[in-house]
Amino acid sequence: MNELVTMNVLIEALQIFLKYKNKKYPTHCEHDVLMVGGYTQEEISEQDTERLNELGFSWSDEHDCFVSYRFGRALFGILIIGE
Repeated sequence: MNELVTMNVLIEALQIFLKYKNKKYPTHCEHDVLMVGGYTQEEISEQDTERLNELGFSWSDEHDCFVSYRFGRALFGILIIGE
């Protein structure tokens, strides 16, 4: 199993976001892109932004939020099924 798409990686990333705000409905998935909204790029520390990048999340000017292409619908479905 690819360690970059495990539940632990996703949970660690979400815990970083939680340090800043406990948002209601913070995620949205569309076209295999997992988006985490309600945060500005400036309010996440440089250190946490670097760690988020390592975990597969980066800032998207297009979506105005942090996005990951690792945890979109298709890839995450494979993880859950265990293939």
